[in-house]
Amino acid sequence: MRESGILLPVTALPSRHGIGKLGQAAYDFVDFLRDAGCHYWQVLPLSPTGYGDSPYQSCSCFAGNPYLIDFDKLAACGWLTAADYEGIQWDESSDTIEYTLLYEQIMPVLRIAFYNFRRKKPAGFRKFCSQQKTWLGDYAAFMALKDLNGSRPWYEWEPALARCEKAAVTEAKSKLAEDIEFHSFVQYCFFLQWEALKKYANAHGIRIIGDIPIYAAYDSAEVWAKPELFRLDKEKKPVAVAGCPPDCFSATGQLWGNPLWDWEAMAKNGYAWWLDRIAFTLNMYDTVRIDHFRGFEKYYAIPYGDETAEHGKWTKGPAFALWKAAKERFGEMNVIAEDLGNITPAVERLLKRTGFPGMKVLQFAFDSGAENPYLPHNFETANCVCYTGTHDNHTLRGWVRSNPEEVNAYAMAYLGVKKEKRLPKAMLRAAWGSTARIAVAPLQDFLNAPPSARINTPSTLGGNWVFRTSKADYTHKLKAYIREMNEIYGRLNTAAADKQET
Repeated sequence: MRESGILLPVTALPSRHGIGKLGQAAYDFVDFLRDAGCHYWQVLPLSPTGYGDSPYQSCSCFAGNPYLIDFDKLAACGWLTAADYEGIQWDESSDTIEYTLLYEQIMPVLRIAFYNFRRKKPAGFRKFCSQQKTWLGDYAAFMALKDLNGSRPWYEWEPALARCEKAAVTEAKSKLAEDIEFHSFVQYCFFLQWEALKKYANAHGIRIIGDIPIYAAYDSAEVWAKPELFRLDKEKKPVAVAGCPPDCFSATGQLWGNPLWDWEAMAKNGYAWWLDRIAFTLNMYDTVRIDHFRGFEKYYAIPYGDETAEHGKWTKGPAFALWKAAKERFGEMNVIAEDLGNITPAVERLLKRTGFPGMKVLQFAFDSGAENPYLPHNFETANCVCYTGTHDNHTLRGWVRSNPEEVNAYAMAYLGVKKEKRLPKAMLRAAWGSTARIAVAPLQDFLNAPPSARINTPSTLGGNWVFRTSKADYTHKLKAYIREMNEIYGRLNTAAADKQET
């Protein structure tokens, strides 16, 4: 079956409250996808944002982002009134997300909801806490301690708490019981709303593609409470950190700074923690994109304290052993492997052995001639996902503008257009017309959005993860165009089409 999808982070949905939420706009977007005949909504990580406002630098591998909780739905539960949140300034411009304002404004509103909730706790809350006990207790305690310590990272707390010593943590949990329950409540609200949205999407023929970031942030509940999972020294400092080596895009490489997993230690218990994480994510989404898949074969380790990524070295990862254990536990999994970057024959063999579809990004296709593996005529198998671009790429308009003249010239010759301004639409047709089983494009590419609509520029700080859409973007004309593409190239979601007609 040939399928299609749209990539749009929940944060980019239209909203009166500064950032996209799990409310009516999300349901409207599901309806938009259904009417356009698509199969998938790719959402990117839903975890709390961290350093640089990135969901790939989160304080938790499991928690949901409090910013996405819809206030109107909390009001429908009786936990808020409109007066609690409608009079607040959530942004300075409807075009971008103002994370500083959100940081200051959202949690006080959720505190109001919490105090109202405590008057009569639903039975579902206790059940949720029990079901999520493997991670929720550590996370809620971690967040309560961060609040107590002025949001400072755990390694700046008093030593006994920074080391997560049992006696000190037990005492803190007793003193902070209300705050811990508050953070558990916030997660209850998030997952209550997420599960309802996913159920609605599935009932309307739309499946969700989620994401597993390969690394955890240093300032995270996992590093604080489970340091044995990571390559840390006796003082809980990283031995080495994650990144990418220098290449033609960056002379000094990319220094991500995440602590590295201790794969050798985890192998001794059959990768139990990672399997639990995979189970959690498979339950949360219909399909999961595995971030930085090449890092499971070999990962790039940079000495802790280095200011650039120039002196790292490739270190052996778990390779197929992790995925063998996952297949034994879960059977066949709906997974997409993000096999981009420095891809070696060993990575290609690992991908083939797992059977996971890889990614073909058309923005990488036109800079090295007819043998480029991202050109559609070189797709060796239909078991892949063709993207016009990802969240880390330019919009198609931005890509055209930033290209060397010879790249655009080759792209025009390959795609059969005579003007550069026609390249974005031709790229969409190339993705949808390719042999790839799934074709995906960021919504910005269908909107022909300018370079400023780019979601993220890797290795930069500021101006990332702020893209927003407005209700005016979701026109009948756009929906009809996407549907026409799906019909022409045999990607129409007939199940969704049937639901549209009924």
